Amino acid sequence: MNEKLPLFNKLSRLRIPLVTKMIVLICGLIILMLLVLGIYTNGKYSETVSEQIGIRALSVAQSVSEIPEIREAFFTENPSEIIQPIAESIRVKTGSEFIVVGNTEGVRYSHPLEERIGETMVGDDNDRALLEGESYISEADGSLGPSIRGKVPVFSEEGTVIGVVSVGFLLDDIEMTIGTYVSELWYWILFSILIGIIGAVLISLHVKKSILGLEPNEIGQLFEEREAIFQSIHEGIIAVDKEGRITMCNQNALELLHTEEKNVKGKYLRDLVTNTKIMEVLETGEGQYNQELWVDNERFIVNRVPIYYDNKLIGAVSTLRNRTEIERLAEELSKVKQYSEALRVQTHEFSNKLNTISGLLQLDRTKEAVEFINKESKKQQEWIHFLINSVKDSYVSAVLLGKLNRAHELGIKMTIHSDSELLTPLTERQREGLVTILGNLLENAYDAVRESENDQHVSIFFTDIGHEILFEIEDSGPGITDEDADRIFQKGFTTKKGSHRGFGLALVQQLLKELNGSLTLETSESGGACFIVTIPKADEEGETHDRQAI
Repeated sequence: MNEKLPLFNKLSRLRIPLVTKMIVLICGLIILMLLVLGIYTNGKYSETVSEQIGIRALSVAQSVSEIPEIREAFFTENPSEIIQPIAESIRVKTGSEFIVVGNTEGVRYSHPLEERIGETMVGDDNDRALLEGESYISEADGSLGPSIRGKVPVFSEEGTVIGVVSVGFLLDDIEMTIGTYVSELWYWILFSILIGIIGAVLISLHVKKSILGLEPNEIGQLFEEREAIFQSIHEGIIAVDKEGRITMCNQNALELLHTEEKNVKGKYLRDLVTNTKIMEVLETGEGQYNQELWVDNERFIVNRVPIYYDNKLIGAVSTLRNRTEIERLAEELSKVKQYSEALRVQTHEFSNKLNTISGLLQLDRTKEAVEFINKESKKQQEWIHFLINSVKDSYVSAVLLGKLNRAHELGIKMTIHSDSELLTPLTERQREGLVTILGNLLENAYDAVRESENDQHVSIFFTDIGHEILFEIEDSGPGITDEDADRIFQKGFTTKKGSHRGFGLALVQQLLKELNGSLTLETSESGGACFIVTIPKADEEGETHDRQAI
């Protein structure tokens, strides 16, 4: 017993290739079906042939029994002289093995072998015809061998039974006829089995090729790995078919849908997200790339791509990458860079100021040195004091203070209108958007005035009176021509020299669109550009995640 266990374990661990399994199973199924079909057809054909031959024998017997000469011959001295020629003639024409006519005692008046005329009929199956007057089919062993017989009584004109007609076909001949047909049938069955085996091999090889030669366990392992990788992807992924039904959705995407259901496969995405733009991709067949989406104060980059198979649109997939996390990391790095830049600017600025103070002291102009120190300190304190009192948001204050220092370093006169005020609390989206918008517009203004031969001056005014937040940034630069005014918001367009330019105003326009704001270009009093930024206040803008468009 113990010796057999290792062999059993080896057999249980034996992995039969998929192709072999498919060939064996398909061939086995085909052979089984054809064998069952052959056996059933063989039996049914044999039964049908025997039944038809019996009906044929009965029909011939009925015809013979109704011949007047046959009836009249029964009342002659030697009936066989009349009956035998008639019976043999009919037997030859009908192909019967025998036609035997006998009287009520069973004595033959006709027989294929004339020497047996006058002898008693064999088979013991005449009683129903002679005693009850029935016509029937029987199977019995006669003088010529086992046969199928049609038995019909012969009636006189008065209606009494005067004899019996027996027409028969030998079972050996019947079986030979059946065997001829059945042998052909089995040849066709064997040919069909051969074709089935060839087809099974071809189908198995095609299936193997379709699944890239992988075995079922390998496919299962790959599926589990794919599912694990799919769920571990940090990005949200949602795939739908051409009807908009969800076919694939990982955990991160499921969290963005704000649904309590854990299994959303098969559900329509529009039932979970009222304003989904993925339906536009299914309608147009064109992808949408790098579009921004806000969900619960989190910014995402969304890509929506159509899925084609054999040049037919079968669905679409949407990927969502959390841009807020990336920006937070970039912000931390940017803070270090800004801190370093600020230190550099301050070092440069204070180095110049210290040299000025040192020179005044060496010239023994102490009073002027003190006045210079008070003047510089007062200017810096005025900026800080104004921004603390007029701007509630610290991020906006910081970017304005940084740009003031930047302008001072570049030798550009930058002023903030004394009536400027921004005391409205900002949302996270508004704060991040304004910091980027102000930074880009002020940098563009600096570049513009540095190219101008006029007085280099940049002014800014802002207010939150009414239902909107307004920023107005003017410069004394050369301005923007009417021709360029229509193109400055296009990504990649720039009037400046150098590479990697032409993205600032396009980014500003995109951010304002997300904030439901607007950007207007006018000409300043000095002939330069004047950009007016308007953003609805938070209570007017409302929440953003109810408009999400995954």
